[in-house]
Amino acid sequence: MEYTTDLLEILNNIDPSLLDYQEWCNVGMALKYEGYTASDWDYWSQLDSKRYHKNECYRKWESFTGSGVTGGTIVQYAKNQGWVPPIKESGHELDWNDVIDKDEQVIVDKNWIEGKEVKEPLNWNPVAELITYLETLFDSTENVGYVTKTWLKDEKHLPTQGCWDRTAGKLIQQLNNCKGDIGAVLGDYNEEAGAWIRFNPLDGKGCKNQNVTDFKYALVESDSMVIEEQNAVLRELELPIACLVHSGGKSLHAIVKIEAADMKEYRKRVDYLYNICKKNGLDVDTQNRNPSRLSRMPGITRKGRKQFLVDTNIGKSSWDEWYEWIESINDDLPDPESLSEFWDDMPQLAPPLIEGILRQGHKMLIAGPSKAGKSFALIEMCIAIAEGTKWFGWQCARGRILYVNLELDRPSCLHRFKDVYKALGIKPNSLSNIDIWNLRGKSIPMDKLAPKLIRRASKKDYIAVVIDPIYKVITGDENSADQMANFCNQFDKICNELGTSVIYCHHHSKGSQGGKRSMDRASGSGVFARDPDALLDLIELELNESHYKQLRNMSACRVCVDYLKEHKPELLNELSQDDVLSQTIMIDFCKSKLGHDYYKELDNLVNEARSKATSITAWRIEGTLREFSKFPPVNLYFKYPVHVLDEDGALQDIDPDDIKPQWKKAKEARKSPQDKKKERMNSLEIAYEALKVDGEVTVKALEEYFTLSKNAVKNRVKEHPDFTIDNGVVIRN
Repeated sequence: MEYTTDLLEILNNIDPSLLDYQEWCNVGMALKYEGYTASDWDYWSQLDSKRYHKNECYRKWESFTGSGVTGGTIVQYAKNQGWVPPIKESGHELDWNDVIDKDEQVIVDKNWIEGKEVKEPLNWNPVAELITYLETLFDSTENVGYVTKTWLKDEKHLPTQGCWDRTAGKLIQQLNNCKGDIGAVLGDYNEEAGAWIRFNPLDGKGCKNQNVTDFKYALVESDSMVIEEQNAVLRELELPIACLVHSGGKSLHAIVKIEAADMKEYRKRVDYLYNICKKNGLDVDTQNRNPSRLSRMPGITRKGRKQFLVDTNIGKSSWDEWYEWIESINDDLPDPESLSEFWDDMPQLAPPLIEGILRQGHKMLIAGPSKAGKSFALIEMCIAIAEGTKWFGWQCARGRILYVNLELDRPSCLHRFKDVYKALGIKPNSLSNIDIWNLRGKSIPMDKLAPKLIRRASKKDYIAVVIDPIYKVITGDENSADQMANFCNQFDKICNELGTSVIYCHHHSKGSQGGKRSMDRASGSGVFARDPDALLDLIELELNESHYKQLRNMSACRVCVDYLKEHKPELLNELSQDDVLSQTIMIDFCKSKLGHDYYKELDNLVNEARSKATSITAWRIEGTLREFSKFPPVNLYFKYPVHVLDEDGALQDIDPDDIKPQWKKAKEARKSPQDKKKERMNSLEIAYEALKVDGEVTVKALEEYFTLSKNAVKNRVKEHPDFTIDNGVVIRN
């Protein structure tokens, strides 16, 4: 719901002392749902000094989960106390063809209520009415609670606990044989007070809520309008009323079908029922919420007036039918459209956010295994969008972006952005286009995060929101299709409310991935793959020694060229295009042309670059797109902290290990002991450099990386001359 005034301003128009306990709780639930804090609720509650208890709001706040009570409840309470919503400045004079928006779930126009007469029965048969009541509400084996005795308090007759020892079948049998004397069956009652009956069955041991055996019905009673208007509203609302009883006083008692499975569901449904009634002008007595509540018994006289049965089984036949009807009355779903109306005047497509991949306002998922650099890829994309540059070769639209950081601490996240900027060689001209929302340690389920995000981002004009990673905010079981569909709907809510794209990352499922389609690699329900408009999937390519030899060569050459550019740019004119691609030629050239101090510094830089080359990993991006045609796989290297496109095509012919043909696997398996040892040592170097990104490298981290036992990892480390183990930490000599 959209509010023209801040909810806290609206709250100032509500006196908490005029609300009952449940309504006070509803205010807290609504504030939490709309993204406000417990202190906001506590500050307002202090206005009711008689009932306010310190810290009570904070204790209850944690229990408010999934209540479904929204800010509309606060708006309604304010209206009930006389608050008038301000008129929007953008209003206009109504035309004949204009449609006046209706409040949600409002069926009855309170300005046009026409009362429906309630007539007393002419040939009144009290016993028959009570039998009809019992047959309608109870099974023959269910115990019925009723009260005929009263006690005086302040000159007012109040009901006692009454009786609950007989079943409906027994009572009906005795009433059929009582010859019209109800008192002979139930006991004589005081005609000044009348008599009462409980509408839910009991266990025969008491008459409290814990004695209710089946949560079938709830009581709707209101005495704020005349009987005829009550009758009209109850019927127009199509409430699933099992029995409608005249109280003999100022109100009708509607026994409404609730059909709840337990007390928790009963409370939820009664709250919903009472809320609908209030929205439609029926000010319900909220003290009647309890399932063990007493209602007026038909077939009884009270101060000379009849407590009689007005009607049975009116309105919808069940709770479910009524609930679906109510929800459909004022839904916000669009009407069906005829294609012929737009065939010659098609709406304009949303412009691309990432050329050939994703449109603005759409959703994208990036999936990949651990250590694929997914977070770095998202940061690279944030920078590309902020600066309007390319990302993995795809041109990005320039605009403002929000990065929701759920995993890194704040300093690490900020440093990572700066490191990526430097590694990409992009000038930070548009830093104001990047907003970072650091939520590590403060993450909440997505259905709670979405409204808070929308509220904070509503005036920022973001063209993209990045959520990294989603496992921190997943609600429900990621393998459940319906729960994950509800989870992904939160992304739609953000897209629709803000008009922005939502981009998020997720991890691969366990096991080999190369033989799967890109859309089937993400962990959990297939909803993850089918929900986004674009899915980009990263899968690792295994590099052999020849690839790493080439990478070390390229790294050394690049260092030499960069060093000459900075210190002796004139020497570059003496080198050919082939020269700058050979580390041997470049090193010899620099050695001969540079002085001792220059060359010593360059030699250290070359050795460092060669060492880093062993930690480079290779990846392939495949995609599943809804709006664009399929793109050829994109190969790239992850050179911490950025991904670099494979512009030379060196990775093009590499297949992921688990989709290689058997003959190729067999050939690669036939290696000499020396080759196998060299491969083990090389893989250890790669693993060490990859894990070093997160800090010190432990034996346990290598166990998880290689999926080997502790002893196997220790043996591999001991086998390598450059590594040692000190208290479980692997150190490179």
